[in-house]
Amino acid sequence: MTSANRTDDKLAELNQPSLWSGINAYRSDPLIVDLTAALPRGIREDLENMGRYVTSPEAQELARMANQGTPQLRTHGPRGERLDVVEFHPAWHALMRRSMSVGLHSSVWDPQADTEAKDEAHKVRAARFYLTAQLESGHLCPLTMTSASVAALSASPAVQKDWAPKILSRKYDSSNRPAMQKSAVTIGMGMTEKQGGTDVRANRTAAEKVSEGIYRLSGHKWFMSAPMSDAFIMLAQTKEGMGCFLVPRLLEDGSANGLQFQRLKEKVGNRSNASSEVEFSDTFGFLLGGPDAGIRTILDMVTLTRLDCALASSGIMRASLAEAVHHTRGRSVFGKMLVNQPIMTRVLADMALDVAAATALSFRLADAFDKARGNAEEAAYARVMTPVAKYWCCKIAPALIYEAMECIGGNGYIEERPIARHYREAPVNAIWEGSGNVMALDVLRVLNRGKDLFETVFSGLARDLGPAGKKTIDVLRAAIALCEQDEGAARLLVEQLALAAGAAELYRLGAGRIADAFIETRLAGGWRSTYGMLDSRFDASYIVDLLYPPAA
Repeated sequence: MTSANRTDDKLAELNQPSLWSGINAYRSDPLIVDLTAALPRGIREDLENMGRYVTSPEAQELARMANQGTPQLRTHGPRGERLDVVEFHPAWHALMRRSMSVGLHSSVWDPQADTEAKDEAHKVRAARFYLTAQLESGHLCPLTMTSASVAALSASPAVQKDWAPKILSRKYDSSNRPAMQKSAVTIGMGMTEKQGGTDVRANRTAAEKVSEGIYRLSGHKWFMSAPMSDAFIMLAQTKEGMGCFLVPRLLEDGSANGLQFQRLKEKVGNRSNASSEVEFSDTFGFLLGGPDAGIRTILDMVTLTRLDCALASSGIMRASLAEAVHHTRGRSVFGKMLVNQPIMTRVLADMALDVAAATALSFRLADAFDKARGNAEEAAYARVMTPVAKYWCCKIAPALIYEAMECIGGNGYIEERPIARHYREAPVNAIWEGSGNVMALDVLRVLNRGKDLFETVFSGLARDLGPAGKKTIDVLRAAIALCEQDEGAARLLVEQLALAAGAAELYRLGAGRIADAFIETRLAGGWRSTYGMLDSRFDASYIVDLLYPPAA
């Protein structure tokens, strides 16, 4: 008997369940297995290997160390010279190396990646991203921005030609050298400023034209994550209007490009990743798109980051609830296993419904991204549902993860467990890349331009919802009518649409009993403010065991 087995036996005597570790996050998740069932065998085997890795003790230890050993800013060197470098824990680099090797930063753009599933590139990446989020989400920030940056770079073919090969490389290169001397690069983003925040039209950063396609920038950015990225997508005011720029961190001769980091933000979570406040002058950047088309150009990038926010939130909710279910199956309370106590069973089942719907909705959106180019219905879904999925999946995560933490009890409120990291991480996806109100306003923006896209989406939802379709769509149309009279009601529409779409996807996937319980408790249920309000006519034990099957 190994020492680990003896320890587990001893803890079992003390009514302390084993840690949620060494359990395949892919194989133990029936919904993700079903969502990826049609993918080629090689990709599914890759996902199974990834599912095994993300819960391994070794990987979990990397995640712990990367969050405990937070990044450190060095503004100056020993001679007083400006350095402006951020040092990361070796565990961060290990996580980055692994995630870049599987293409989380590039696979949707790489013609050589997953050639047997080329038409499902977003879906394949979504599965990998979802699983990796269950391990550690902080390092996913630069990978998300790097992947999404290609959409902005495409507005300038000349710039894209130089930078795309470096982005597509899977050889992680953390060296502090000019981008074109490196084997691979990562790209960050700087949009918000002190005085404007979300209102990027209020940006004061100025851009002066130097030559064709090259500008000199001066100004500041209030939040610029992953400051050791090799370049940043930024907005700045030109004579013609708001422009979008690719700003290298270092110039070709290795000297600084005028970016001076003032400080790193002390964040609630996302601790493994650095977020900086930066000022700059005489900083050169490449124009992407027209000199007055900056917001439109950067929004192409932002749309992709919003999908990742929904996927990451779904992933960390799944990991947190899986940890809670595992714990309750291994702890005895009042004469029976905790998971079998009726009130606990209903809390777990109620949460499981939200995690299932969020996961299904996120993957449905990824699927729409794959099909949007040649299908008007899918393009409508992608446009309408991106802010909706981002809003709802990210918004419910903090409360759900807290409830999962409470299921574990006092042991859930200690830093040694992964759920503590997930809980601290949860709010960031709702705040970054557009807060809840920004998402609601984006939905209204689509509505104000015409209802055609909504009717296209409604048609698909009605089809997938089956008998519940007509009544549900009537409710959504009523919400639209209310929003047309009252902008302040936008969140009502967004949440109702998210719930309807989540249920529709569960029905389409064949999860009928799960979908029935979800739609009746969310769209047709009474008032509720916490989890555990599931009616007795829904089989809570069935829901938990189906979505979180006991270990064999």
